[in-house]
Amino acid sequence: MTPMSAEEFAKKIGAGLLSFPVTHFTEAGAFDEGPYREHLEWLLQHKPAGLFAAGGTGEFFSLTLQEFSTVVSAAVAQTDHRVPVVAGCGYGTAMAKQFAQAAEAAGADGILLLPPYLLNAEPAGIMAHVEAVCASTSLGVIFYNRDNAIINEVTLEQLCARCPNLVGFKDGYGDIELMTRIYARMGDRLTYIGGLPTAETFALPYLEMGVTTYSSAIFNFLPQFAQSFYAAVRRRDHEEVFQQLRDFVLPYIDIRNRRKGYAVSIVKAGMRAVGRPAGPVRTPLTDLDPGEMDALTKLIADRK
Repeated sequence: MTPMSAEEFAKKIGAGLLSFPVTHFTEAGAFDEGPYREHLEWLLQHKPAGLFAAGGTGEFFSLTLQEFSTVVSAAVAQTDHRVPVVAGCGYGTAMAKQFAQAAEAAGADGILLLPPYLLNAEPAGIMAHVEAVCASTSLGVIFYNRDNAIINEVTLEQLCARCPNLVGFKDGYGDIELMTRIYARMGDRLTYIGGLPTAETFALPYLEMGVTTYSSAIFNFLPQFAQSFYAAVRRRDHEEVFQQLRDFVLPYIDIRNRRKGYAVSIVKAGMRAVGRPAGPVRTPLTDLDPGEMDALTKLIADRK
């Protein structure tokens, strides 16, 4: 099958809700491919516009390059071109290029470029980093604007001029003025994706700024709820959106905010709550304690 062009990739991922699957591990911490593939098949039944393999929710930061290749290859094989597969990518420039090339070799349709490891850098340095990664692959690249890799509309415009395969901008920073300036300047040059933790909270205001989609971690354990919520956002049904925020999303966030790293841990806990366990999170993350697990299980049971 002919590889998906960067332009086609960008169009497809902007057409609907995106799913951010966890990566399944055994109790010993090894990648558990069979259950992972079964989980992807279950998610595909609920019609995501794309799947992020080995991304942030998929614990990219804990995977070796070989494990990463295995995870992405498994996702590509299971989806079988039904939806785009977006692979995580990150660390310093040399390593990020290796991950980008490994994603392309594994058959991914695009990459999500996560912030560099640890350090803060000037815009010129971030620009050079992104440009180098884009030049290392023919895949469509989504820049993830968050943490120690925040760029403004001027830098982004320069990157788009230099990198034809930079086709997406995912925002995990939450500066509405910045997003407004970016969309006003770049318009339809990019596909815009909501990427704040529990993106459902920001979905309505971001839609007004041209952010037509977001990646939903809740999709992992309540895919019907995730799609129903997204549909309410797209039709701008404020009453329904705020009802669902009050009933589920905000209480869910209250549990997530109790400890550091729970943005990932709570997703695996949610999967245990619905009888689809994906194993533990890898250190340095920690799993929910029994009391938190009980609270989450009750909250999810009320939504089923």
